[in-house]
Parts: sequence; C-alpha cells; structure tokens
Amino acid sequence: MMATFAFLFLICVLVAVHEYGHFLAARICGVRVLRFSIGFGKVLWKRVDKKGTEWVVSLIPLGGYVKMLNDEEGFSDSERYDTKTVWQRMLIILAGPVANFIFAIFAYWAVFISGVPTLKPVVGEVIPNTIVAQAKVPSEFEIKEVNGINVQSWEEVALALIGNVGSSQVTLSGNIIEQHYLQNFTLDLSHWVFNGNKENPLTSLGIRPKASVVEPIIKTVVKDSAAEQAGLKEGDKILQINQSPFDWRNLVKEVQKGDSVQLQIERNQQILQFDVQPLKSAKEARYVIGIAPKYQLLSEKYRTNLKYDIITSLWKSLEKVTTLIHTVIQFIGNLITGDLSLNNMGGPIAMAKGAVASAETGLIYYLSFMALISVNLGVMNLFPILPLDGGQFILLSIEAIRGKQISLYLQQKFQQIGMLFVMVLMVFALYNDLIHF
Repeated sequence: MMATFAFLFLICVLVAVHEYGHFLAARICGVRVLRFSIGFGKVLWKRVDKKGTEWVVSLIPLGGYVKMLNDEEGFSDSERYDTKTVWQRMLIILAGPVANFIFAIFAYWAVFISGVPTLKPVVGEVIPNTIVAQAKVPSEFEIKEVNGINVQSWEEVALALIGNVGSSQVTLSGNIIEQHYLQNFTLDLSHWVFNGNKENPLTSLGIRPKASVVEPIIKTVVKDSAAEQAGLKEGDKILQINQSPFDWRNLVKEVQKGDSVQLQIERNQQILQFDVQPLKSAKEARYVIGIAPKYQLLSEKYRTNLKYDIITSLWKSLEKVTTLIHTVIQFIGNLITGDLSLNNMGGPIAMAKGAVASAETGLIYYLSFMALISVNLGVMNLFPILPLDGGQFILLSIEAIRGKQISLYLQQKFQQIGMLFVMVLMVFALYNDLIHF
C-alpha cells in the first residue's frame, strides 16, 4: 500500500506540475483551455471552473494533458492556440519542462534549508585490480571534486561519474580526511564498462565508501517473524550462513531465494545451529526473516549536514538542478552513441522502487527524489521527437524559419514515427525493470 501511494503521489504531482506549466502559459497568451487532465482513460473526477475549463483526474495516472482550443466552433478565433504567434506557441510548449525544472529548484531549496545528514565521500576501501586501484587512490581519501565539479556527498560523486561515461578519463581531487594537502588522481575510463542495473558506478570503478560498520550481531528480532519462530534472539552473533563465513550481503542474497537458511550462532559462549525459513513480505514484495543488524556508527569527522541559509540554499538548488540537467543530457547522449548500454534504462518499476525507498527514509529524501525525477521528466520531454514537447518545438522552429507550417501529412507521419519510438523505449524500459525486479 505504501509503495503504491508513494509512486502514485510522485507521478501525479510531477504530471500536474508539468501540465500546469503548459496551462499557465496558455492562459497568459490568451488561449482558451478546454481540459486539464491528470491521467488518461476513464474519468474518475471532474470539475468545471468559471472559465469553462474541465479539471479532470482519470484512471491511468501515467501522464496527463492540457487540451487547448484549436478549431472548435462557437469560440472566438483570438482564443485559439493555432492563431497565436510562433513565439507564443513556443512559450506554451516550453512551459511544461520549465515548470518541472522550477519545481526541482524549489524542492532542493526546501531540502537544503531543512538540512540533509549525509556521509562525506570518503573512500573506505579500494577494491583490488580495479580502475581506482590502478590510479593508486588511497583509502581515507575524501573526494572534493570530480573533473572540477564540487561534490559533497556520495550521490553527487555517483552522478558526476555517470556523467563521464564514455570519457577517456576523469580526475578525482581531494585530500586524506582531516589533512589539507590537495591530491589529484586520474582514472583511466577508456575500458570502463558500466551497467547501472547491476552495479553502482562506485563499486564498478573500485570504490567502497567509508560507511558505518555492520557487525555480525542481531540487534532486533521482529515479533512473529521467521527469525523469532526459529528461535533467534537479540544479541546473537552470526558466525556462518549455509556453512559459509557470514556476511550480511550474502544473507540477503540467500534469503531472497526463499529457501531455508542455516545459521550458525554464538550465544552465551555456546555454538548453536538454526534453520530459518524466509517468509514473503506483503509490504516489500520480497522474502525476509525479520532481523536487523547492529551498527558501529562512524565518528563525526566522516559525517556532514548539507544545510544552508535561505539565500545560499537557493543558489545551491540552482547549481544542483543545472548539474542534474547536464548529467541527464550526457546520460541520454551516451545511450544514443552506444557508450552506455540501453540496459541502464529504467521504467516505472524502477521509479516506484526509488519512490518507496526514499519515502521510507524520510520526507526530505522523498522530496529530493521527486526533484531528481522532475528534472529527468523535464529533460526527457525536450527530446526532439513527436509527440514530446521537444518535437513540437522543432516543428515550431521550422515554421519560424520557413514562415509557414509544414504540411499536415508530414506532421502526422512524424507523429506516428515518434509515437512508435516512444512506445518502443517504454516497452524496453519496462522489460529492463522486469528482468531486474
């Protein structure tokens, strides 16, 4: 239930923001708006305002539209979209993506004013025989810049690295934690193959971030869980899983198989064996056994709080959105050139998982995720194919140059080709979601 609500709320808000941009620009330009719809298909709710606009919520929330007056009878020609100047129509078309960018700016503004506790991007461990190991990046190295771009968290480091997929090299600048001697390390990316659905860019390059130490000790046993039913108790130290040395990541992998898991436990200096049968969680749609580990938190020198005053927060949010726009454009460019595999594309399931994970972490993280998706939505809508806003803008640009519209026949052909292309991308993204679900 939580997953569905988090996903639908995110989609509905961002669609409403995008379409309201079109709506507001249309009203400013004197265009009559006949319908403002969130979703497609069967109408679930409808209201008509004093200007005659229908406000509609429909059954399928994966999108929306603003229907403007064109050639309908009974209205003044001055209120028609197609009678407006090219520049007015360009403004109306661009207003949707711009609204998404403005939403992201204000969302990040609120995030930075509230403050985001996070870990500094300090290298905890360098994985042997990797790109980072070859560059001789030391552990305890705090990354301050990626190719000259200032970074303050692992999220920003990861985004900066993804933006450099396809580049021949990237430079990490920073210093050993609590030291002031600046060092630069150049990573050779000429042979870097990155698949975002299977790994993150950090581990792919050879970085394990400095993080809280997860001890092999059970801190919490959930009531009526598989672990409680098997006899596990808080304070138990896990020594082995299925007769192999214990590791929390391996435990998660074994539990997800759904088969009985054999755990060797140390309790009161005694070695005990337990067989735990994982249970399917209705909330998380995956297998769980109902235990939580004990953490050894990092000291203050490894932590920071990204919190600023009102003016600085606004500047930081502008900087953040600008960087994200650049990163998304680079990402799309790398997909087109083949420098990045199409397997890195995600669809609604990936978005839903991200929405749930961020919502469970807290409101600030959920708002930050909404801002990230809003930027993606804005950039994707500027892609120069019909029926996206970018495709409409290209047609208007051609009209501005030629002094007249291209033929209706060509417009329809471009629309058909564009729709086919968008549908193929959506199916492919959904396929990626399903095989990695």
